[in-house]
Amino acid sequence: MVRINWTLQAKNDLKDIAEYISKDSKRYAKLQVNRLKTRTRILKTQIRSGKIVSELNQENIRELIEGNYRIISKYMTKIQRY
Repeated sequence: MVRINWTLQAKNDLKDIAEYISKDSKRYAKLQVNRLKTRTRILKTQIRSGKIVSELNQENIRELIEGNYRIISKYMTKIQRY
């Protein structure tokens, strides 16, 4: 299992999404943020989930779709030193 590290930009984007949706419904805003967070949990066990981001065409940069939102992830392999 891997650890998911959210970038500062991703955290800010999630906050902005919540603030925008909460103008109409605080309940739906919370629900949507939970859906996005839940969707990313698949990456803990399946790091190659989603499709390769076409405009970058790099094997380790993938995208997941949740509703109208695009979640971009990058997986890195750990370097082992001897």
